[in-house]
Amino acid sequence: MKKEVFESPIGESYVKAVHPSGLKIYIMEKSQYSSAYAIFGTKYGSIDTCFSLNDGQAVSVPEGIAHFLEHKLFESEDGDAFTRYAKTGASANAFTSFDRTCYLFSCSDKFYDNLEILLDFVQSPYFTDQTVQKEQGIIGQEIRMYDDSPAWRVMFNMLSSMYHNHPVKIDIAGTVESIGEIDAELLYKCYNTFYNPANMFVCIAGNVDTERILKQINDSIKAKDPVSIERCLVDEPKNIVSDYVEQKLEVAMPMFCLGFKQKIDTPLRRLKSKVCMSLLLEIICGDSSPLYAQLVRGGYINDEFSAEYFNGYGYAAVIFEGESKDPKFVAEKIKQEISRIKETGIDKKLFSAVKCGMYGDAIRRFNNVDGIAMQLVECAMCDYDLFEEIKLLKTVTADDVYKRLDVFDNENAVLSVINPKES
Repeated sequence: MKKEVFESPIGESYVKAVHPSGLKIYIMEKSQYSSAYAIFGTKYGSIDTCFSLNDGQAVSVPEGIAHFLEHKLFESEDGDAFTRYAKTGASANAFTSFDRTCYLFSCSDKFYDNLEILLDFVQSPYFTDQTVQKEQGIIGQEIRMYDDSPAWRVMFNMLSSMYHNHPVKIDIAGTVESIGEIDAELLYKCYNTFYNPANMFVCIAGNVDTERILKQINDSIKAKDPVSIERCLVDEPKNIVSDYVEQKLEVAMPMFCLGFKQKIDTPLRRLKSKVCMSLLLEIICGDSSPLYAQLVRGGYINDEFSAEYFNGYGYAAVIFEGESKDPKFVAEKIKQEISRIKETGIDKKLFSAVKCGMYGDAIRRFNNVDGIAMQLVECAMCDYDLFEEIKLLKTVTADDVYKRLDVFDNENAVLSVINPKES
């Protein structure tokens, strides 16, 4: 097994190993901690609705099938994985996002027993038409529940108004109609495509032994012929669908989501772009920025306000969201602040303070095994070095950050609002 050790100037290190099957393994030992966290994941998410394999023939599958598969994989002929974890005392879970599906557990005891469960059930699919039909009803209820979730709807209403064709606009769980098309044969097809070790990763952090883990994984991984997966690139126009969308739901205060669509030339994600955008967002509206102070003093935003750089395979946007008595006013103030910074430049003192703060946050993340494991997942997904962000934060300049302002084009901005229902 090919193995590399990565070290940082702050005294942390981790191992990256590549199994002969192509499986990537990331392990950071934290011997001073009493707990451990493990993730077994695949590069397969809700946007993977069209792909081609070695033969080059395009395959289209129903929306929501990645999430459906996540639910079903916990089951087996003899029971389910949660029952097995209950006997070891581990806390287990799973999630599907736009570009990945991850199965995970955390524990303070019996780590290797729990790892055996994780490696076993993720590699042991069991689907029948009868169990699939039962799950369709369960997930259908989940979809309807999210239809009434203000936080969920404000985001997906915005994405639907931003993207014409890209599947990122589709609910991760799909629709009641789309999951009705799923059967056992389709699930096995997607499983055998995306749950190939060459498309997967294991990320572990905590009080563990690297060599013991590598041996256990080597003994557990089921040999498969590697597959070459080509995701279909979507022809997505630069312009948005609509600049405003509104819905009324049961909320005490209006919620908003302001997004700026970015036209990207490559489906790949670069860490420097992410770091620069994170710095820029702190400068625009972070809690030490002039705009944030102004909006808080006026009672226009509260602690729910946040901003993020949202990007993945073939999509990218900058998103501001929160609660406000006047979402349109907040959206206009954000646009005005962006225009002001474009004209006057970045305040060097504020840039220095924000950069130091982000550097401190990046170091503090190594004090949490859950957070470390999730960072390792990002490394596996994007082929990053875990310590690359710290290195970039030392060298990135205000000019690097200023150049990212070209992302903000008011012609490609969408404001999504959830207003209270009228009594």
